[in-house]
Amino acid sequence: MIEKIQRRFALTRPGAVNLVKACVSCTISYLVIAMSIGILYFFTCDLIGIFRTGTGMPEYGIYAVQCAVVVILIFAAHYVQYNMTFFNTYTESARLRISVAERLRKFPLRFFSRRDLSDLTTTILSDVTGMEQALSHFIPEFAGSVISTALLSIGMFFFDVKMAAAAVWCVPVSFLLVFLAKKKLSQAGKKDRKIQLIRTEKIQEGLESVKDLKAGRYMESYIKEVDDAIDRCEKSQIVTELTNALFVVSSQLILKLGIATVVIFGVKYLISGEISLEIFMLFLIVASRLYDPLNATLQNLAAIISCDPKIDRLNEINEYPLQEGKDRMEPDGYDIQFENVTFSYEKGKPVLKNVSFTAKQNEITALIGGSGGGKTTCASLAARFYEPDAGRITVGGVDISTVDPEVLLSDFSIVFQDVVLFNASIMENIRIGKKNATDEEVMRAAQMAFCDEFVQEMPDGYQTVIGENGSRLSGGQRQRISIARAMLKDAPMILLDEASASLDVESETYVQQALSKLIEGKTVIMIAHRMRTVAKASHLIVLEDGQIAEEGTPEELLKQDGIYKRMTDLQHAAGQWKI
Repeated sequence: MIEKIQRRFALTRPGAVNLVKACVSCTISYLVIAMSIGILYFFTCDLIGIFRTGTGMPEYGIYAVQCAVVVILIFAAHYVQYNMTFFNTYTESARLRISVAERLRKFPLRFFSRRDLSDLTTTILSDVTGMEQALSHFIPEFAGSVISTALLSIGMFFFDVKMAAAAVWCVPVSFLLVFLAKKKLSQAGKKDRKIQLIRTEKIQEGLESVKDLKAGRYMESYIKEVDDAIDRCEKSQIVTELTNALFVVSSQLILKLGIATVVIFGVKYLISGEISLEIFMLFLIVASRLYDPLNATLQNLAAIISCDPKIDRLNEINEYPLQEGKDRMEPDGYDIQFENVTFSYEKGKPVLKNVSFTAKQNEITALIGGSGGGKTTCASLAARFYEPDAGRITVGGVDISTVDPEVLLSDFSIVFQDVVLFNASIMENIRIGKKNATDEEVMRAAQMAFCDEFVQEMPDGYQTVIGENGSRLSGGQRQRISIARAMLKDAPMILLDEASASLDVESETYVQQALSKLIEGKTVIMIAHRMRTVAKASHLIVLEDGQIAEEGTPEELLKQDGIYKRMTDLQHAAGQWKI
């Protein structure tokens, strides 16, 4: 049962157990409140007996004690219910966010390439928040109300079957109406979610590209698009609320007919002598107590149904296969070998086709070729960011698909074309390469990557905070910090994807000199478009249309008069171009 609850509401196991406890506590709380009906019933019976006989007085002391006991029980039940629902829910909310983040950490990049990042952010923040409200309010109260109502209804049938039928007939009809509307409510919720996501994406797009919008004088048109997205979102939410209200209010109206049928049939049976006055009063009291909680229950049911899209998205993350493997890797050296590797981002559109090569230790293997040829894909596959569709990749003879990605990446230093920096100091941004590095080690790596020259000009030196993604730095400065990270990590394998693309010629020369010291005894895969960057590489691999077109040393490829020579000649000619 616990596993089914986990799947139904996208919970962790402790969360599912606590949800059961919350439902039980709500049920007990409702039943304790129902005890007051019994006290009121017996007090009413005493009064009716006095009016009939004209003698005696009710035992007020006994009823006062009973009321006091019930009040204490209600307080205790509500105290337990509060702890079981709210406190446990907040704990589960934290667990859910951590669980989602931990799973995302172990996902292959293929998952992220197919999902919008704003969608994932909404799932982690908004969806979990929505489930927090469902777990603390909707689900336990719905379960408690339904169970307690069912028990009260069964008890009513023991007193009088006909009056019980007159009192409870509207309950299943009301719930049936909401259940029949489940598809409509779910569709409205999913449509509203999509429209809200479009609005969020549009706003995020503007924040990320404000420079380009201003430069292209597109701000007015962009703001108009945002206004339209917000208007559509507003209309969608109104439609969703109206859809919800249409079915919930209708079911609540049906529920209220129960009191009318109790009165009508009760008077009829009372006049005909089929029931006593005490039974009639009992059903009036129960009817007055029975329907009010159910009104809220119907709203809770609609709210639970509207949570289904959130639950589906969380379950998608919970059930997505993780990248896993051994927690140790013991390779025989650090040669990286591709064996008939085929890979595609989209089914039927291969980016790599039966690619085989070896990047040897203590050598620079450079991947070159036109855009879209598969160079960056090779580097990503080597680091196990993606899994090949066919073939295999080994490091020192160890198939990397059998190794935990984080264990594998501990042996890689990576400098990709798109540098990611954090809103922290330069010191801390470089220290990401090695968490326990001393300040001296960080500064030594920075000097090797020629960061020191611009860091000394910063107001606070290495303690200067560089803004979100290094917004206070130039492109070349950001890239040098990324290179400093790789140098600080000093891993046996290095991936360089356009590592010097944003550097001027002088800085590029310095960085290449530093890299030549760094790579001693290491395996290096370098991706570059500048032919001068790869001129001293040990081994060149020319990729074209996802296949190896040429392979050899720079000198050997120049003699072949093929793609590499043509690229070299074109770049040389471009360097001579004048206005």
